[in-house]
Amino acid sequence: MNKNLKYILVLICLSYVFLMLGNGILSLTSPDEVFYSLTAKEMMEQKTWMTPYIFGAPQFEKPVFTYWLLRIGFEIFGIAPFVARLFPAVFASLGVIAVYLLGVLGFGNKKKAFISGLVLMSSALYMGLARTVFSDMIFSVLILFSLASFYWGYVKERYKGMGLMLFFAFSAFAVLTKGPLGLLIPLSVILAFLFVKKDLKFLSCGYSFWGILIFAAISVPWYALMIKKYGSAFTYEFFYNDHIRRILEAEHISNDTWYFYPVSVIVGTLPWSLYTVVALFYLFKNLRRNSGQIYIFLACWIGVNLLIFLPAHSKLSSYIFPLIPAVALVVGSFVCDAISPRKTSRLFIILSYLNIFIIALFPIALMVNTGLYVKYISSKAPVYVLSAALFLLALVCWRMLARRRLSGFIFVFSFLVLIILFGALSMHKDIESYVSSRLLCEYLLEKHDIGSTVLTSKPYARGVRYYTGKDIAVLAAGNNFFSPHPIPFLNTDELAVEFLKIHPVIYCVLKKNALEDVQRIAGKQFKATMLEKFGDVYVVKVEPKR
Repeated sequence: MNKNLKYILVLICLSYVFLMLGNGILSLTSPDEVFYSLTAKEMMEQKTWMTPYIFGAPQFEKPVFTYWLLRIGFEIFGIAPFVARLFPAVFASLGVIAVYLLGVLGFGNKKKAFISGLVLMSSALYMGLARTVFSDMIFSVLILFSLASFYWGYVKERYKGMGLMLFFAFSAFAVLTKGPLGLLIPLSVILAFLFVKKDLKFLSCGYSFWGILIFAAISVPWYALMIKKYGSAFTYEFFYNDHIRRILEAEHISNDTWYFYPVSVIVGTLPWSLYTVVALFYLFKNLRRNSGQIYIFLACWIGVNLLIFLPAHSKLSSYIFPLIPAVALVVGSFVCDAISPRKTSRLFIILSYLNIFIIALFPIALMVNTGLYVKYISSKAPVYVLSAALFLLALVCWRMLARRRLSGFIFVFSFLVLIILFGALSMHKDIESYVSSRLLCEYLLEKHDIGSTVLTSKPYARGVRYYTGKDIAVLAAGNNFFSPHPIPFLNTDELAVEFLKIHPVIYCVLKKNALEDVQRIAGKQFKATMLEKFGDVYVVKVEPKR
């Protein structure tokens, strides 16, 4: 069998295990997974493919491509957690194959490319976003496709035209997934690379013209339709509130630090974090001496992403996710060179023993700190099994490292995050109530006549709407959602009292502090009865006192 095909088949099988297996076990979580799924669901109800909807009204927080994929899945397979998570997982698997092919093209080394694919699929952030309903995985893999297409056309002259046109086509779909950054990121990367290579003339050709036409044909019509149909309502919300405002204001204030993204890259590549630090250090330290253009390309890829996102005040780890494939290639190259039989790196051996020590500490920490989590689980058995699995993993890794079976060590070591993930999923019945609104919504629908409106705390608004289909009002102090939703937002006692007066009986889904607010606001006019608790969420009935 062709070695390329063999590696690709192994990566496809591993991708299913790492990125898709078990994706239907846990219900869709609040507040973000249900946001995307609810929008696709309401688009189906509104019988529209063009306008995203939420809470019965158009919403313009994200472009339409992710919702198209979700709706296609729902139409074919039905509305279910595995179906909602299907396309992020599929794109993640395709991303692993793309990294392998780019590695073969750039490194000229199939083993180095394979290790890069393994690093990518087993990294915590990549696995996490592959298994959740966000647009970030689809967006980042489309950027990966666009940059890989460009590099293919750059190094293989006979494919220059195809490479450039695919670059613009994939960038167009990225723009339909998350906005103008879908072009800004890959275009900035290739311009930086061509500038360093003193080869900007590469883009001065008819293929670029046709590529721009392809880009416009794919990406412009939806935006033109939205602007024509909704005018300033669309342009203000999409371009200002969800792009410009995020540069100027911090949605998550605690994340607004200069070191947030560097730390996110290191933590996001667990369990490869120690190798990531060293690999990136050597990449940028040796960049002038290392004339290999793949390393220049990867350095531009990583550096440009950081430069684009560092100045923005709104920061999330997922924002810099498009650079993770490049980091995986850098780490894969470092690891493959380090385990070379001809010159095994002493630094790699030291880092690997340190990693084994850290793995061994995980189960010890689980056993010593049972008081922190025992109240959340119904049985300690899964914790004992997880601890045993981690000890076994540490032991196997130690044996392989001691015997210098370094390729085997890398393969076994890559399963660390997967073992932790499956350990967590084995406790899904205990976790469910803390991360999802499904069980409490089923309780409300089965046990109570909840009427047409449910009053919720801010984090549960989307989930309760998704699982009940009821109208929602939000009780919360402070500001509305960053992208305001078309629902009553009760952020003062006066607004809450007026709302309660016009609803003879209202059922509420509340956080503890919101429960205390309702009990205080109810006063002598209303009676607030706590009906049930799911995780840390309280189900409450409020009615007039008699």
